[in-house]
Amino acid sequence: MTSAPTSAFARALTWLAVAMSVVLLGLGIAWYGWSIEIHRRFWADIFERIHGPMTFRFYLQPVMAALAALPDGIRDARLGHKSFFWSAWWDNNASAGRLREGAISTARVVLLGLSMDVIYQFKVLDRFYPAEALMMAILLAVIPYFIFRWIVERAAIWWFARKGTGALM
Repeated sequence: MTSAPTSAFARALTWLAVAMSVVLLGLGIAWYGWSIEIHRRFWADIFERIHGPMTFRFYLQPVMAALAALPDGIRDARLGHKSFFWSAWWDNNASAGRLREGAISTARVVLLGLSMDVIYQFKVLDRFYPAEALMMAILLAVIPYFIFRWIVERAAIWWFARKGTGALM
């Protein structure tokens, strides 16, 4: 169980990540617009990041997402929840808190990703493209989190069945 201050801190951090994401998306569209040329530059810049400086973040951020997904996937297996991503989006019987769980778990990784991409952009591009920073955080943190959480959940269900402990503890 988490203490109340930690829970309040986690919620505040989550709202900060969500607010920053919305603001960055809005700033990106307001500053640069959305045209075919911008679209091409956007994807060219995204793919150029793979071979430029600071490539360690392509390993660091998914690892951080995996570490955040590990306890959540095990908890899902113990509680007998359906796969997180599918039930959070498409199961009307799932609680609304499932998406909140994912947002709280990925908030730190998203903020880390945003800050690392801001540093990269100013160092390499000498400009700041807010929507690109947000896209990199989603690609390197949020998507891996959902994938790793599902993998951990499946492995934990298999492990619990093998040990005969059942889904609930």
